[in-house]
Amino acid sequence: MQNAENMTDTSRDLDDTDLNQQTEQSDAASSTEQVEDFDPMAELAAVQQQAAQHWDSLLRLQAEMENLRRRSRIDVENAHKYGVEKLLHALVPVADSLEFGLEAATKPEASLDSIREGVEMTFKQFLDVLADFNVERINPAGEKFDPQKHEAMTMIPSPDHESNSVVEVFQKGYALNERLIRPARVIVAQ
Repeated sequence: MQNAENMTDTSRDLDDTDLNQQTEQSDAASSTEQVEDFDPMAELAAVQQQAAQHWDSLLRLQAEMENLRRRSRIDVENAHKYGVEKLLHALVPVADSLEFGLEAATKPEASLDSIREGVEMTFKQFLDVLADFNVERINPAGEKFDPQKHEAMTMIPSPDHESNSVVEVFQKGYALNERLIRPARVIVAQ
């Protein structure tokens, strides 16, 4: 009985060996078919086509970036060139008012009061234009001296004013968006 069992085991081993050999032969045959199906020229052509597409995309992207740089440069040049255009549109009516005032002053019926009134209206118009463009007028009369906003022309003893305060303003200062353009020129109490 043991011999019969050994024979059965041996036949099973042979069957497994045959099966493994058949699988290996099948794998070898299919890899041979794959090698035979592999066409290096076709693969090369596909890769070259893909490379050409990438190259074309790169060239288009470079051209697009160059156009963007050019447009940006032109926009910046125009901003520098025409940046004050809006301000000038607002100032032209002020210039017209000054011109009308000068013409009115030469007429024989012009009085000092009418000329003064015209100049005051023109000055108010000018200050309104400045305010529209966020230009603040600095008039520090009676305030404490601030070296960040004021320029001291001289210091005088003044019993009527507290020490280090502005006694008189020679020239008013101006600031654009809270950035000092010109300091106010002042006389300061000692």
